[in-house]
Amino acid sequence: MELSFQLYSARNFLPWDHVLQRIAALGYTQVEGFGGVFEDAAAFRALLDANGLTMPTAHLSVDDMETGFDRIERIADTLGIQSIFCPYLDAEARPTDRDGWMRFADRLTAIHQRVVATGRRFGWHNHDFEFVAAADGSIPQRIILDSAPEIDWEADIAWVIRGGGDPMDWIERYGSRITAVHVKDIAPQGECADEDGWADVGHGTVDWPALIAALKAKTKTSYFVMEHDNPNDFDRFAARSIAALRTPLEA
Repeated sequence: MELSFQLYSARNFLPWDHVLQRIAALGYTQVEGFGGVFEDAAAFRALLDANGLTMPTAHLSVDDMETGFDRIERIADTLGIQSIFCPYLDAEARPTDRDGWMRFADRLTAIHQRVVATGRRFGWHNHDFEFVAAADGSIPQRIILDSAPEIDWEADIAWVIRGGGDPMDWIERYGSRITAVHVKDIAPQGECADEDGWADVGHGTVDWPALIAALKAKTKTSYFVMEHDNPNDFDRFAARSIAALRTPLEA
């Protein structure tokens, strides 16, 4: 089982050549890109190749996908990206009711149609706000998945939990839509405050062995992507997390 690393986790520990060398040395074979690495795609591809790494998945914003698709296609061609996930909406851009989220799902469907025409896959990556009921009681994540039935879901399990969702229930209901997973952990209450309450994988409160078993059994997950939104030690996080995940993934 190949393991991926979300490069956003290492954004504060540059240069990238050092980061990629260390990721590869620890046993990761893939990385997931984000906006901060796309400025010179050819140069970054050279760094990946030099370290035996690939970038099969990437995060790109809805706005970039809607207004700069040709540029995104060139980046994806250069880096070998196979699946694109839109990862976030700023608070002021988020719909506030069912109709608004259905219109947003229509936007994702339109992007999906353009992406699949290039031979790639497309999906949505969740945070916590999609699991908080709108004023009319609707759950945004459910509307997105139900109203845009062709798109993939990159499930960020820790954000599901922080949003008040039960990840096992979501895996049971929508497992067929999950093609990638963000693997990160939540620190016990009151710990890791300087890391926004996140923990190294296997050193927090998330039951990753049970979740990995469910994901392997009930989803189409091809990519397990390690992430920590704000580590104070990138090397520690990367090393401890891959060590913790190897056993349940290989079981």
